[in-house]
Amino acid sequence: MTQLRLGYVPLIDAAPLIVAHELGFAAEEGLTLDLIRLGAWAQSRDMLGAGLIDAAHMLVPMPIGQALGLGPLMPELDLVMFLSHGGQAIAINRAIETRLRARGHNFDFADARLAGRALRQVVTGPLRIGVPFAFSTQLELTDRWLTVSGFVSDEIDLITVPPPLMADAIQAGDVDMFCVGEPWASFAVERGVATLLLPGTAIWAAPPEKGLVLRRDFTEQQPDETGALMRALWRAGRWLDDPDHRGLAAEIMSRSHYLDLPPELAERGLNGRLMISAAGELRDAPGFIAFNAGAASFPWRSIAALIAQRIALRYGLDAGAAMIRAMQHFRTDLYRQHLRPSGAPLPGASSRLEGALSQDRVVPAEKGQMILRADSYFDGLTFEPPASQSSKN
Repeated sequence: MTQLRLGYVPLIDAAPLIVAHELGFAAEEGLTLDLIRLGAWAQSRDMLGAGLIDAAHMLVPMPIGQALGLGPLMPELDLVMFLSHGGQAIAINRAIETRLRARGHNFDFADARLAGRALRQVVTGPLRIGVPFAFSTQLELTDRWLTVSGFVSDEIDLITVPPPLMADAIQAGDVDMFCVGEPWASFAVERGVATLLLPGTAIWAAPPEKGLVLRRDFTEQQPDETGALMRALWRAGRWLDDPDHRGLAAEIMSRSHYLDLPPELAERGLNGRLMISAAGELRDAPGFIAFNAGAASFPWRSIAALIAQRIALRYGLDAGAAMIRAMQHFRTDLYRQHLRPSGAPLPGASSRLEGALSQDRVVPAEKGQMILRADSYFDGLTFEPPASQSSKN
């Protein structure tokens, strides 16, 4: 057995790592996983860069920010597969909730446009928003949604808060709202300090949330271990996408050395049935989180370009160069190389028009057909990546 050290932050989207370890998918690939629980995303990046861990469960935009020179100097980091899509929720403090209810907002937990307009009506002055990291899907979701809803940049104050501390931050009044991966939004509701306003999937139907990130020198020097790890996590993700397995997954993940929370909190996000308020209101969020289904694990280079363009505009970088650079760090070539032998469905291209699918669609694959998840934005945004990198493996 080969031992690999994997860093993760305690969230339900760490499930592929935990399930691969606990249910033997890793062992069947000849691996022993040493799972290292981390407290913050910068720690994940820094430990990976220093070689203290072999791989990391990481926010999808993080290796993009690193590729664009917006992080500390370290070896090249590559995202080799997505670990999850979705799983995020936006929560507001009780004062904003009261104002929204007074105006008749119905908290349907589905209509991002309606929720954004309602929020714009009741918020005066700066809005302090907790996000887990400066380069995160949560930031991308909230920035797009609030901008379209009529907020301007000087009205928005983004504050970095580690996921397990979001409830403390909103209770202390440090933030007015936050966007975070489950179970930490549900944890804040359970404590009675927040109310859920939207799932991330109401803004972007398939927001890529976490990826498996490795150092490039590791993938080059240890291809067998790279492939074994990717196959183990792909198989774990496939197991997780069976609804009948979500209850057991919640029980496993809730153990003291992982989430250390009651299983029902993890189960809410895994099943897409969330309690949105202290009053016990329940809302269904179909497709709230996906691990593998609908090509969820395929690391589209067009997603790298989309996020890189936004980061570049935010930081005053050349957007065209940023997109091309970022696409080189989403390793669709390694995904194809290591997962093709396992029978993973593989799309014919490595980039696509992002935001174009309003519903799941059957498309041609390398062999036969495959299903792609709906990926539309609430406001109809679509994005076409640079052609120079789109056709590369």
